Amino acid sequence: MAEIREVRKIESQERASIHSHISGLGVDESGKPKFKANGLVGQIEAREAAWVVVQLIKQGKMAGKGILLVGPPGTGKTALAVGIARELGEDTPFNTLNASEIYSVDLKKTEVLTQAIRKSIGVRVRQRRLVYEGVVKEVRMKVARSKLNPYVQMPREAEIKLATKDEEKTLTAGESIAEQFNRLGIRKGDVIWIDAETGNVVKVGRAKEIEGAKSYDIDSVRSVEIPGGPVKKEKELTNTLTLYDLDLSLAAQSISITALFSLWSEREISQDIRKQVDSYVKDLISKGNGELIPGVLFIDDAHMLDMETFSFLTKALEAELAPILVLATNRGTTKIRGAEVEAPHGMPLDLLDRLLIITTRPYSKEESKEIISIRAEELDVELDQSALEELTNLSQSESLRYAIQLLEPSLIVAKRAGRNVVKADDVREASRLFVDVKKSVKYVKEYENLFLK
Repeated sequence: MAEIREVRKIESQERASIHSHISGLGVDESGKPKFKANGLVGQIEAREAAWVVVQLIKQGKMAGKGILLVGPPGTGKTALAVGIARELGEDTPFNTLNASEIYSVDLKKTEVLTQAIRKSIGVRVRQRRLVYEGVVKEVRMKVARSKLNPYVQMPREAEIKLATKDEEKTLTAGESIAEQFNRLGIRKGDVIWIDAETGNVVKVGRAKEIEGAKSYDIDSVRSVEIPGGPVKKEKELTNTLTLYDLDLSLAAQSISITALFSLWSEREISQDIRKQVDSYVKDLISKGNGELIPGVLFIDDAHMLDMETFSFLTKALEAELAPILVLATNRGTTKIRGAEVEAPHGMPLDLLDRLLIITTRPYSKEESKEIISIRAEELDVELDQSALEELTNLSQSESLRYAIQLLEPSLIVAKRAGRNVVKADDVREASRLFVDVKKSVKYVKEYENLFLK
């Protein structure tokens, strides 16, 4: 059973992932993007092109094709990929893979890619389950230092107050559920349910008329009614698992006790297991208890892939069962890895011919200001107008990423001075402590003779 229990309140701090606020592409009924909607700002042309791609996917006309997002660093390529996945459905699998991750010591490149593809294909299963369901009245995260990296804080436990029209309960959940809260960006006013057995968390939408519930724009997510009845109940649910989840589940049943305590999950999964899973899924679908959902496989820094990988992906695009392949790169003309051939974006032309290419551009000052405001709200950093203007100016003179990175350091500087509101002086002090790329390059040139060669 998943670790869910009623406990006393915990003093903690809510955390947010970098794209947790994105819920779609932010377009109107005719497919025209709004300036700010669904957590996205600007990039009007790119979002409109992405909306067209979503329509092609829904109509089943993307067979043999992929998408390539091209643009300078920090122009929202990953955010655009997340938006595409959200438009396809809340339970659409979205798997992110950095190109460098396929060069594993333990696994072959083809195995890493095969696992990534199967993580991007979902199976929607219908069944009756015991769940906790309601609107979030309060959520707090208990964080601790990561066991693997002591400089990173990770969610360890979550306290959540769930309410229906008839009942209210305060629950705490363990690490796996807390991580899902963090990834989904669960906050006050969200209607959710939690599978009491598996701990799977599903975000249904935003409850109507919840006092104090923050939102980025009125069209950002679907508005839903607050559920009735008890918080803990039995209901017919639709869970979405990936083919990779099923692969691991079947592999875990067949391994030895010795292998159970090893890193078996990082090793290759046999084709026999995958064939058994495929057979099980086909049986579910034929009985009407399951539905296949092609998801999104997003590969960032695609210029780091080599010829063998590009060949594998080209073949994968033509497969009958394949996810939507979205590649992203910030490179122009460069050499293909493992070859002495230069090509646009470091990719072979035969693959580029199969991709719909969407370009992104640097954000304007007005767009940067809106993005900084959204990230500040998501991170619970309160900015006064002077601080917002200072960060906006830094986003234009340095970079948007640098300005966003200064949000939390600026809050710490403000709290040191006894304030909870960040002012321009706090931002300037944080900027003095943490230099941008341009100042770093200037520093290297100034002290070049002192650095080791």
